[in-house]
Amino acid sequence: MKNSNNNFQGFTTSQVVEELNDLLRMVIPITAANCLVFLRAVISVLFLGRLGSLELAGGSLSLGFTNITGYSVLVGLASGLEPVCSQAYGSNGSNKWELLSNSLVRMIFILLVAIIPIGFLWLNLEPILLFMGQDAAITSAAATYCYYSLPDLLTNCLLQPLRVYLRSQGVTKPLMWCNLIAVAFHVPINYVLVVEKGLGVSGVAMGTVLTNLNMMGLMIGYVWVYGKWRWTWRWTEGIGMRELVRLSVTSCMGICLEWWWYEIVTVLAGYLADPRLAVAGTGILIQTTSLMYTVPMALAGCVSARVGNELGAGRPYKAKLAALVALGCAFVVGFIHVIWTIIFRDKWSALFTHDHMLQSLVSSVMPIMGLCELGNCPQTTGCGILRGTARPAVGARINLGSFYFVGTPVAVGLAFFLNVGFSGLWIGLLSAQLACVVSVLYSVLVKTDWEGEALRAEKLTNLSNGGLEMVAEYDSDGSDHEKGLLIVK
Repeated sequence: MKNSNNNFQGFTTSQVVEELNDLLRMVIPITAANCLVFLRAVISVLFLGRLGSLELAGGSLSLGFTNITGYSVLVGLASGLEPVCSQAYGSNGSNKWELLSNSLVRMIFILLVAIIPIGFLWLNLEPILLFMGQDAAITSAAATYCYYSLPDLLTNCLLQPLRVYLRSQGVTKPLMWCNLIAVAFHVPINYVLVVEKGLGVSGVAMGTVLTNLNMMGLMIGYVWVYGKWRWTWRWTEGIGMRELVRLSVTSCMGICLEWWWYEIVTVLAGYLADPRLAVAGTGILIQTTSLMYTVPMALAGCVSARVGNELGAGRPYKAKLAALVALGCAFVVGFIHVIWTIIFRDKWSALFTHDHMLQSLVSSVMPIMGLCELGNCPQTTGCGILRGTARPAVGARINLGSFYFVGTPVAVGLAFFLNVGFSGLWIGLLSAQLACVVSVLYSVLVKTDWEGEALRAEKLTNLSNGGLEMVAEYDSDGSDHEKGLLIVK
């Protein structure tokens, strides 16, 4: 491991500013890309609403089902690439590019295996929902949407790993432009399929599939143009598949446990005194928190890459600095969310509905949701730091304990036993986020041995001794930070 400055007593202003600039150069494009993905989902919902209330209900039900059983799992599994790729890219090991490319190929294989049971679930959505007592007409529409979304599973097997793979190398602007171009065609694609061709719910589903396919194609095209390589096959042992599966499964658990809790809130809202109003309000609030989540999600992914790069390079001092700067940014973003959810709560709720009772319900809970984000932003960012140090299992245990052993009992107790109602569900979320952020900050700030993590990173990047041999050609002026990309074809 390289010699490094191990004086962790303090950082100079210039060091903090430099790290902040490095982080923001990554975070801003990724946040924009996340917002574009969110916009794509909003456009799909708008086209479903244009078809009618039945189609909107069925499509929304299918979106929830596919998020829980499919997309959250694939995103979570792909996150297992973060420590391996980021630490390998930061290192100067002889097998640096080999480990990057091998890990990408292995992750694609892992996701291809994972979509087999997921696809089986999607094909059997209708009997599953009917068994659960859902309305037959809504279930039929949901099943149609789910059936035509099946090709998206294959697309995401390459799309999700590519995002992590590129981000771990600091390549963020191309991701933003690829998303922008793909989403720009999302409206005309939906218009042709839904309005001109009259394909209805299936047309909206196919529109999403085609947009994601365009995103994937643009990313591959970018790598094809700017990445130059040669590769050869050779049989070797010790390719690190077991380690990658372990990281993927634990990363998946950490992400899914949090995503799924929001869906549980929606289900619980259906058992309140006025379920129509409560479920509608939950839908608006979850869409709002999904929009706010784009920033901490970007921070988490980027700080994971920054921490991994510095640990892989044998610079624990800079890895700690990257973690502290990112957490500082997360608290600032959290405070901004608190302020705007209080000031604009009435105007925001009016954007979604003209029902005055629903507006009042959403407005009353907006400040609580803002406080949740004050915990969610540093908590999500902290989980990204844990992934960057190859410790996603710590984040998974924290999310399990916080959301299911703290948040759920509080939410159920307040909403149903103490008759607090709708607000009680979100106070439960607030308690979960509070437990989460305290635990994550303790794990990152107190329990992390940065020198030890750098040694672990050196060991992790030496796990692979074979597989595909790749040689990258990139500019000597350092422009490979955005262009020196590799992909196995």
